[in-house]
Amino acid sequence: MGSPEMVAVTFVGADGSARQCSGTAGESLMRAAVRTGIREILAECGGIAACATCHCYVEPPWDQRLDPRSDVEEAMLEAALDPTEFSRLSCQITLSPALDGLVVRLPADQI
Repeated sequence: MGSPEMVAVTFVGADGSARQCSGTAGESLMRAAVRTGIREILAECGGIAACATCHCYVEPPWDQRLDPRSDVEEAMLEAALDPTEFSRLSCQITLSPALDGLVVRLPADQI
């Protein structure tokens, strides 16, 4: 069996600094961020969409490659600081080969 496919992701901080990491296809963006030390992704609920502390902004045109937000995600984003049309909970984004090169922006604050 081959190794899992890796998906490259660039996280852009509120200060404009870019950090690259990779996640495994099938892993949530939130898990990849936490595992690689992206401190702006707090992930207090552990990835069950029960908080908004993994809020991020998906850069266009990447936002068009994602599944639509669920009702639960929409409700949680109402609790996020400064949500926009590009806001997503990173726990609700599953990495896939189609997302290789994904760029997301991080908010200045989560709570």
